[in-house]
Amino acid sequence: MEFGITLFPDVGPEEKAPEQYYRESFEVVERAEQLGYTHVRSIEHHFTGYGGYSPSSTVMLAGLSGRTKTMKLITGAVIPAFNNPLRVAGELGMLDAMSNGRLMVGFGRAFLPHEFARFGVSRDESHARFREGMHQIVRLLTEENVSSHGQFHSFENTTTLPRPTQRRLQFFIAANSTESSYEYAGERGFYIMAIPMIAEQLRSHLEVYRNAWKKAGHPGRGKVFLAFHMFVDRDSARARRIAGAEVESYFKSIVEATAGMDTVKSKDYAGYENQREQFAKFNIDTLITNCAAWVGSPAEVCSQIEHYSEGCGGFDFASMQVNFHTLAVEEALRSIELFAEEVMPRFRTMPVLA
Repeated sequence: MEFGITLFPDVGPEEKAPEQYYRESFEVVERAEQLGYTHVRSIEHHFTGYGGYSPSSTVMLAGLSGRTKTMKLITGAVIPAFNNPLRVAGELGMLDAMSNGRLMVGFGRAFLPHEFARFGVSRDESHARFREGMHQIVRLLTEENVSSHGQFHSFENTTTLPRPTQRRLQFFIAANSTESSYEYAGERGFYIMAIPMIAEQLRSHLEVYRNAWKKAGHPGRGKVFLAFHMFVDRDSARARRIAGAEVESYFKSIVEATAGMDTVKSKDYAGYENQREQFAKFNIDTLITNCAAWVGSPAEVCSQIEHYSEGCGGFDFASMQVNFHTLAVEEALRSIELFAEEVMPRFRTMPVLA
């Protein structure tokens, strides 16, 4: 099992200036690389405190490419629905070159009603835009003289520059709660990015993914990335006290950002209507109980990781939010240092379960 950092800002200007957020995030990532964390992942969201300080994962990672030497740089994720595939492919090739071949490319479908509305994109086109845009970007990164005639973007005989440094880029799909996304990722031979859910439910989805992977004839069984909040302290009560309100604020920002999801229906988001209500019920105790947040003493966090891994059938990479909301950067740094010292060694050789 490998461990890395997810940068997912959940603050606005009234809580933290952007320059402070970037300065602190870069400090955390630089220290994490020194401690043996293997990747950094950046997201794409827009306009609100829920991710709005990261409107471009490639720009964030480009800044980090010059501050790191070994960490993989993961777009988690590029949103084809809001971007031109020609521009995205060129920027990703540039990022791979700037980082000397450390890029891993993740794609996401987006889900927030206000983002679709502001970009003037129908949520009912979400699936079609995602599949078309992702297919075009992958072709542009892996082929030359590409022609594509899509519903939303078309181009002829195009080779984007710069070409990727890596001979074989690794691609991810960010999946939420729909089994079709897991099946599609397995069929295409893409890794899967997921958010922690009830372990048994995720286990079912991962079985769909791994069966599709095997049926398509890909070697191995695929790779699974999961994202968690993490805060560890030698004093368990202190860990909960410090991290509790900060983690809960993240979910409050989701509730605010998902306004309209329960009333604005879309055929491409069937079943999403109740998610806002579910987000509003989360608190630090339920998140720890479900192992969606790794918070506590080193021994407690080790137990949480083991419990969740056994319940979901195993995963390969944990991508952790460690400087969430307004948590002091000093606390985040102490936490990742203690995690690296007392938690990571226990799992470095842990096999992924069947």
